[in-house]
Amino acid sequence: MRQAEISRNTLETRITVRLNLDGTGQCRLATGVPFLDHMLDQVARHGLIDLEVEADGDLHVDAHHTVEDIGITIGQALSKAVGDKKGLRRYGHAYVPLDEALSRVVIDLSGRPGLVFGVEFTRATIGAFDVDLIREFFQGLVNHALMTLHIDNLRGANAHHQAETIFK
Repeated sequence: MRQAEISRNTLETRITVRLNLDGTGQCRLATGVPFLDHMLDQVARHGLIDLEVEADGDLHVDAHHTVEDIGITIGQALSKAVGDKKGLRRYGHAYVPLDEALSRVVIDLSGRPGLVFGVEFTRATIGAFDVDLIREFFQGLVNHALMTLHIDNLRGANAHHQAETIFK
């Protein structure tokens, strides 16, 4: 089975991720960042990936370290779970709509980290969540999953919908 468990402990965060790429979309999330929990739930549910994330971070400062380190840890788990990549297609893409929003995400399991992030959010925050952290999450993910990811939001008037189409 393509699964992994990774723990990451730094001065700012303590994170454990369990990932099963052959799952059913089950997730258990305790990041301390409610909007990120909502986005990771979208990944698990729509990707049919079982995902558990437990995080304890310096949220009294802000969510930056927690969100970035969760991206890093999920990236490490993803890299371990895909292993030698036998039986996987190297490339994939999805166009995802949600009401007025539409995003395109293209992935290359190249073994080389790269992120192209073509998203201009319609506002700076979604509730208390700083939308700049979405890019930070994906940068950590691609750097440690060793994949190239192109994320383009093609349209959207609602920042929450823009974010959801990216994560789905």
